[in-house]
Amino acid sequence: MTDTDFGRLSISHDHGVSTITIDNPPVNVLDVSLMSEISRFLVAVRDDLNTRVLVFQSANPEFFIAHVDMTLIDEPHAFDELARHAPEDLNPFQAFGELLREQPQVTIVKLAGLARGGGAEFVAAADMAFAAEGLAGLAQCEALMGITPGGGATQYLTSRMTRGRALEVILGADLIDAATAERYGWINRALPAAELDDFVDRLARNIAALPEGVIAAAKQAMPAPDLREGFYREHDAWAGLFARPAAEKLIRGGLKAGAQTRVGERNLEGLLRGLEI
Repeated sequence: MTDTDFGRLSISHDHGVSTITIDNPPVNVLDVSLMSEISRFLVAVRDDLNTRVLVFQSANPEFFIAHVDMTLIDEPHAFDELARHAPEDLNPFQAFGELLREQPQVTIVKLAGLARGGGAEFVAAADMAFAAEGLAGLAQCEALMGITPGGGATQYLTSRMTRGRALEVILGADLIDAATAERYGWINRALPAAELDDFVDRLARNIAALPEGVIAAAKQAMPAPDLREGFYREHDAWAGLFARPAAEKLIRGGLKAGAQTRVGERNLEGLLRGLEI
């Protein structure tokens, strides 16, 4: 698989480390095309013994992955193809996170900008995440759209932090800075922005250089928890709210007010809180 196979990903390989740079202007919205490309890449490298570590970063210094594409409210069947390939009883957003979480390689997110909604769920599904102090931010802002997270956040966050903190994140729906995200357990570490690249590069190279079998043995010894029952509950909660009039009104109102633009996404929470229900 070459870089020419992708329109929204740029991939480089060096000493067992694949660096995947996400570039889906203007704000790296998680749309069908981006989800499909990332999924296709993960499947393609799954059995590649020469690729031991996957590092995900963004070409956009302000945004890692904004969130799931809000315009999909007008395209109810846009994810049908992805849904067909999802494991039984998982929605396509949950299946996307699980594909990353079950990857045999070590997966690392290098977070220098903002990640909300499905983007924040992607961060939580990775094995490790490191964020730039003063620049990075995470949010599960779905409540401001009249829904709850539907791509794994309710399960990923409660396996990383206390229930109270997870409820604060989901219902408080505020942007969480890197230092707080580290303290809560959402990410591994918050680092000075100038040190982020070197730290992640060194860690990825050191892991990739380990003797054969060590990565697999470590991941086997510390398997990801089985969250399937929780995913069922999450989907039912999300789908039930998505069908209500408030969700449609807030999502459409958010788009009209500037969501998914560079300006609007810089303070998406404020934009959404300003809408009338």
